[in-house]
Amino acid sequence: MAKDKKSSIQVKTPKGTRDCFGDDMAIREKIFSTITSVFKLYGAARLDTPAFELREILAGKYGEDSKLIFDLADQGGEISSLRYDLTVPLARYLASNTSISTIKRYQIDKVWRRDQPAMTKGRLREFYQCDIDFAGQFGHMISDAEILSATRDVFERLGWEGKYTIKINNRKILDGIFQVCGVPTDKLRTISSAVDKLDKSPWTEVKREMTEEKGLDTEVADKIGTYVVRKGGRDLLDALKRDEVLFANESAKKGLEDMTLLFDYLENYEVLDKISLDMSLARGLDYYTGVIYEVITEGSAPPGGTAKKKANGDDDRSDDPTVGVGSVAAGGRYDNLVSMFSGKDMPCVGISFGVERIFSIMKMRAAKTSAPSPPAIDVFVMAFGDGMIKERMRVTKTLRDAELKVEFSYKDKPKLPAQFKEAEQKGAPFAVILGGQELSEGKVKVKEMGLPEGDLEKDGVLVQMENMVQEVQKKLQAWRVKSGISQVKI
Repeated sequence: MAKDKKSSIQVKTPKGTRDCFGDDMAIREKIFSTITSVFKLYGAARLDTPAFELREILAGKYGEDSKLIFDLADQGGEISSLRYDLTVPLARYLASNTSISTIKRYQIDKVWRRDQPAMTKGRLREFYQCDIDFAGQFGHMISDAEILSATRDVFERLGWEGKYTIKINNRKILDGIFQVCGVPTDKLRTISSAVDKLDKSPWTEVKREMTEEKGLDTEVADKIGTYVVRKGGRDLLDALKRDEVLFANESAKKGLEDMTLLFDYLENYEVLDKISLDMSLARGLDYYTGVIYEVITEGSAPPGGTAKKKANGDDDRSDDPTVGVGSVAAGGRYDNLVSMFSGKDMPCVGISFGVERIFSIMKMRAAKTSAPSPPAIDVFVMAFGDGMIKERMRVTKTLRDAELKVEFSYKDKPKLPAQFKEAEQKGAPFAVILGGQELSEGKVKVKEMGLPEGDLEKDGVLVQMENMVQEVQKKLQAWRVKSGISQVKI
């Protein structure tokens, strides 16, 4: 007998992807709404681009990470790939719309990378990015400062006060360091990619990659090591400017002057205390030309330890102690990307927020706190007697018109105990109860769920129908304060 075809189907999501619903979706929606509200404060307008691009548009823009691009099968038309990020599609859009001279744009969309997944740490193959970019000829370093100010605003509004750091560097400084240390021009980007791994690998391992895998002279690597291990603020910036050999390099000098001006601007925005000048930050993408930055928090770095076994490229590495969440946002200046497509001179700067990584951090923090979560609904409408389905609908509509989250049983004639059970399962803090006698008098009963025996309001409070909305809103606000809901931050 042939094997049942249905029984052989694996009913699961593909590796590196996941469904999102309920409490998890509530966290994600908070991230989306917070980020979007900040983007609009800075005057950005939303752009939408296709989920896939011509393969030649994406080719050669991502350095060593180009191997992670999802290529689509040829369907007899153009050769295409799923977008890897939202930056290159923006550059393509700007190059193809020659009438645009300046733009402030944001985009919130999914991207795809054939990376090794670590699901609980926000490392997926399909994930959302939230980008804001400013393009055009603006005053020097002004738009850079605006992007970093917006970055601070996002994390402050998410409730991350004191729980994040914006690491910053400049490709011009880094290139200058490589040049004065003796790195050959054809190795600048590959050595830069190696340095970028210092956030998750020790210097000895990075040096080994430089010398053994990429053929760099050991003496040159040692010179690089004296620079890239340094971190600080204005003190480090001033020290680098006093380095006569480095400051004599044209690229480094320009980068240090840019960073000095940027630090002055960031002080006005009150962002400087969130900044760490990190000389190991390189960003692996080839298109960056100036200032670069990443946002890190607890969980970004690997927890430490040894992997139990060597995983293949498709295994989930959530339990691998050598894998951390990584940066939760990253970006920088890319002045030449648009001109790669059209010859159009349009400098750009921006940042991308990794929603899944932010989500994993917020979920981890929520698990460590006893703070209550806001309920999914505010009120459950129920009734005695024959069900009163039409009356329940009318009361539900009235409450929803007041922006309250309201549900009722979808059964025609539900029993009262079943309605109470459903209200409890949905976590409704309040019930509005309808009764034939009360309705004839123009009244309903408002009941706080879960009150102890002996409480004067355990059975609910009768209120006039015209006062129902106001009474529910008043009681709901008092309940939120009492429960600590209004102060909850994740």
